[in-house]
Amino acid sequence: MRVLKLRTKGWLVAFGLTLMSVQSAQAETLSDALIGAFNHSGLLEQNRALLRAADEDVAVATAALRPILNFTGSLGRTYARTTNRTTSVLSETNGTSASMGLSAELLIYDGGQSKLAIEAAKENVLSTRARLLSLEQSVLLRGIQAYMNVLRASETVGLRQSNVRLITQELRAARDRFEVGEITRTNVALAEARLASARSALAAAEGGLISAEEEYRAAIGRTPGRLGKPGTLPETASSVEKAKSIAVRNHPDMQAVQHDVAAAELNVLRANAAMSGSVRLRGGVNRTENATANTSTNSGSLSLEASVPIYQGGRLSALHRQAMARRDGARSGLHIVRLQIEQQVGNAFAQLRVSAASRDASQRQIRAASVAFRGVREEASVGSRTTLDVLNAEQELLDARFALVNVQTDEIIAAYTALSAMGLLTAKHLNLPVQQYDPAAYYNLVKDAPARSVQGDKLDRVLRALGKE
Repeated sequence: MRVLKLRTKGWLVAFGLTLMSVQSAQAETLSDALIGAFNHSGLLEQNRALLRAADEDVAVATAALRPILNFTGSLGRTYARTTNRTTSVLSETNGTSASMGLSAELLIYDGGQSKLAIEAAKENVLSTRARLLSLEQSVLLRGIQAYMNVLRASETVGLRQSNVRLITQELRAARDRFEVGEITRTNVALAEARLASARSALAAAEGGLISAEEEYRAAIGRTPGRLGKPGTLPETASSVEKAKSIAVRNHPDMQAVQHDVAAAELNVLRANAAMSGSVRLRGGVNRTENATANTSTNSGSLSLEASVPIYQGGRLSALHRQAMARRDGARSGLHIVRLQIEQQVGNAFAQLRVSAASRDASQRQIRAASVAFRGVREEASVGSRTTLDVLNAEQELLDARFALVNVQTDEIIAAYTALSAMGLLTAKHLNLPVQQYDPAAYYNLVKDAPARSVQGDKLDRVLRALGKE
C-alpha cells in the first residue's frame, strides 16, 4: 500500500510538471499582448490623473457659488515712550490686545459667470474623457504593431536562415561539380558571393528582430515569448462610406473637439457676463480683548456690496474678443479633425484592400516560383542550367515568401488601423478582460465640491483604491 501511494504521488508530480510545460509552451496571443499593453501603459495612468484634475475644475467652479467663511485672529503688543521737552518728564505706555472673528462672503449675482464657468468645466471634463479614450486607441494600436512586427521579424529571420542553408548546399554542389570539371570557377564564385550576401542579410534580419523585441517590451511591458499568428481579421465596415459615417459619430477625437467648441461658446458668454458687474453679501463678527485696560469689545458688520465695471483700460473688451477668437479657432479645429478622420479611414481601407490583393498575388507567386525553382535545380543537375540560374530562381522564391510575410502583417495592422480610425479600437469594443477605468466614479464624488463629509469619506476610499492617497 505504501509503494502504491508513493507511485501515485510520483505520477501526480509528473503530471503536474507535464501540465506546466504544456502551459509554458502555449503561444502568446494578440489578445494577451493587448491586455499587457493596456495594463502596462504609463500614458493611460498619466492621462487618468489629468482627467481627475479636470474633474476638480468643476468642483472649483462650483465653489464660487458657495459661502466663503474665514477665521481671523491676531495678538499684538503696543509700546510707546513720550518725553516732555518742557518738563523733561518721561512717560511710557504699553498694552496687549488679542482679537478673533469670523468673516463671511456670499456671491449673490455675477451676471451668470459662475454658472457658465461650471458648464464650461463640465465640457472640458467630457473633452478630456474623449482624449483619454483616443489615447487608449493609440496604446492598443501600438501594441498590435509591436506584436505583428515581432512576428514579421521572426519569420524574416527564419527565411534568411533557410536561405543561408540552401545556398550553402548549392555552394557545396557547385564545388563538387567544379572538381569533376562540369562547371567553371566562375560558378563557384557566384555561389560564394551569394552566400556572403545571404549571411549579411541574415545578420540584418537578426538586428531587426532585436529592435522589434525592444519595441514590444516598451509597448507591452515584457519580453516576447512564442507568439501565435492572429486568426481572423477584426470586423470593420462593409464600405468606406459607412466607416466614415461611424468614425464621424464615434471617434473620440471628434467628440473631444465638439466639447471644446461647446466650452469655447460658454467662455464667450462668460466674458460677456463679466461686463455686467456683481453683487456680494459680506458680514462678520469680531471680539477684541485688551489685557492692559482689562476691556473687551464685541463688534459685527453686514453689508451688501455691488460692483459694476465702468472702465478697466479695455481689459474686459479684450477678454471678450479673445474668447470669440478662441471659439472661432475651435470651430475651425472641428472641421479640420473631421477631414483628418475621414482621410484616416480612407487610407486605412485602401491599405486593407491593397494588402488583401497583394496577399493573393504573393501566394500565387510562391506556388509558381516553387515549381520554377524545383525545375531549374533538376535541369542544373543534368547540366542544362547554370549555378546562376539556380541562385536566381531561389532568390525569386525567397522574395515571394518575404512579400507574403510583409503583406500578411500589413493586412492585419491595416485592419486594426481601420478600426482605430473608426473610433472602435478600445478595450470595451474588443472585449478585453481588463480592469476598466470608470471616469464617472471620481467625477460624481467631486462635482459638488465636497469637504470633510460623508461624500468626502467616499472620495478618500476612491483615492485609496486608485493608490493615490
